[in-house]
Amino acid sequence: MSASTPLSVSDVIARRKAAGSGAFIGYLPVGFPDLATSIDAAVALAENGADVLELGVPYSDPVMDGLVIQRATQQALSNGFRLRDVFTAVEAIRSRVDIPVLVMTYWNPVLQFGVDRFADALVSAGGSGLITPDITPDSALDWIATSERTGLDRVFLAAPSSTDARLRETVAATRGFVYAVSTMGITGLRTDLDAAARTLVDRLREAGSSTTCVGIGISNADQVSRVLEYADGAIVGTALVKALGDGGVRELARTTSSLTSGTSLV
Repeated sequence: MSASTPLSVSDVIARRKAAGSGAFIGYLPVGFPDLATSIDAAVALAENGADVLELGVPYSDPVMDGLVIQRATQQALSNGFRLRDVFTAVEAIRSRVDIPVLVMTYWNPVLQFGVDRFADALVSAGGSGLITPDITPDSALDWIATSERTGLDRVFLAAPSSTDARLRETVAATRGFVYAVSTMGITGLRTDLDAAARTLVDRLREAGSSTTCVGIGISNADQVSRVLEYADGAIVGTALVKALGDGGVRELARTTSSLTSGTSLV
């Protein structure tokens, strides 16, 4: 696989579905607790059952992130994180594991870097696409055009509050999977997933989505399993970031192995 040919996230998820399983998508911020360890941590996710990696870009105004992830990204920024570190990390990870790597980023850093420049650098590093939590398809025309040129996936978010028209627009613009936000709050551990997630996934299917993954609030294997009863993938962030912060890569690997045990549906 050439680094200039992005791995297809939807193909990876489809293979998991065909095998009678659901996909596990693991989030970690680049540069936490430092750049080298964040690379080792992402590789550990892949080696312990993650199907897709979601690498977060540390940002000074993370409107969607809960306290655990905010603290981690602030540490990365304090340690001197620079946007180019994202491409360094993606390239290093892809040299060690054959797994799609999506970059989760607020839109302002991409704009400041240059949309085409960012996309070309991501392709060169072997990345698969972007998750963009703070832009909607109607405000992302430059990114949609650039992703068409480069073949990168573009993952937009859908919330329980989204109108049917907005869901149809999101589905039409998305490539990879639609990111269904399970609650209306910020990221974090929750003992009970919002029942609105199941309804949202149903609404997205009615809007034409073939691949929908659910994130925010998933923190154990049982919740992963329950989400995969109705969704195509489960996205976990806070539980993984907490494990890495508390016990390093070894604890992260153990937590990932535990969580991904919930992906088997047979």
